Amino acid sequence: MGWGNVFLTALITFSVALITYNIIISSNAPLRQDFPQHPYSLQTLDNNNNNNKKRLLFHTAVTSSDSVYNTWQCRVMYYWFKKMKEMSDDDDESGMGGFTRILHSGKPDHFMDEIPTFVAHPLPSGMDQGYIVLNRPWAFVQWLQQAHIKEDYILMSEPDHIIVKPIPNLATKGHGAAFPFFYIQPEKYENVLRKYFSEDKGPITTIDPIGNSPVIVSKESLKRIAPTWMNVSLAMKKDPETDKAFGWVLEMYAYAVASALHGVPNTLYKHFMIQPPFDKEIGDTYIIHYTYGCDYTMKGELTYGKIGEWRFDKRSYEDVAPPKNLPLPPPGVPESVVTLVKMVNEATANIPNW
Repeated sequence: MGWGNVFLTALITFSVALITYNIIISSNAPLRQDFPQHPYSLQTLDNNNNNNKKRLLFHTAVTSSDSVYNTWQCRVMYYWFKKMKEMSDDDDESGMGGFTRILHSGKPDHFMDEIPTFVAHPLPSGMDQGYIVLNRPWAFVQWLQQAHIKEDYILMSEPDHIIVKPIPNLATKGHGAAFPFFYIQPEKYENVLRKYFSEDKGPITTIDPIGNSPVIVSKESLKRIAPTWMNVSLAMKKDPETDKAFGWVLEMYAYAVASALHGVPNTLYKHFMIQPPFDKEIGDTYIIHYTYGCDYTMKGELTYGKIGEWRFDKRSYEDVAPPKNLPLPPPGVPESVVTLVKMVNEATANIPNW
């Protein structure tokens, strides 16, 4: 191990130890003394956003490993980002600026020329305890510290997002804009969350029911949030009770906690994103998130939890990218699923060397 890796490991270990002491050992010892409370209602935030007519651009950032699985998703995602960005250049309401794939493999891959990429170091071996998502906040910390980002806002997105229309900047300087997840329930897990968000910080409802993506937030706010997000994620993973309670959404809770600790509330936009097959229509959404498998009979009946006669599930393509011209769903399948497959097919038909 080189001296650079030794220093990196020591730095992260010290950070984790420090925040673990502050948060867990002494629940009355705040990370900072001046975190403001949740200052506005959601209605006030909506009014503020509607009155914000100046076009403020955001930079879209997507974290990724160098796996086949993450890479093909990023290629499809970036194809549609570019297409919507071209449309947005003539749209006064759009906030779409630049794009970066934050590659946390520690080394360049074969797609550096295709997708604008920042190479970040992964966590030291073993620190993620098999939960690779812990690399996401650490990757953001590095990117925010080292990259030149000209936009004043950041959209944190994911490889399995497809942008279906130009996205406006829904955030304001002191307030983020986020999608509410039904399974992020701070009130249900108050006893666990109080290890990281002590009572003097305010009611548990100060923690929004969000993850880190999709979120639009000011760059300056994210520079403050990201190190705390990283440290809280690592502290949560080290705590058996928290790890058991949150499982695969642990890093999402950590972001919600970090945002609340730094006094950055979020306006919640249900139409920010849809998730087929449960959301059936495109409607006013901006993003399709294809995290769930879509399984149907040839009569168009959903067979969720059981492999269907027709299916599209990203997990079918963990080791190899999906082929061109995937079969379209049978009649009766919802618009959201049909649109998803058509958009994947268009991307794979037009991306060079697919």
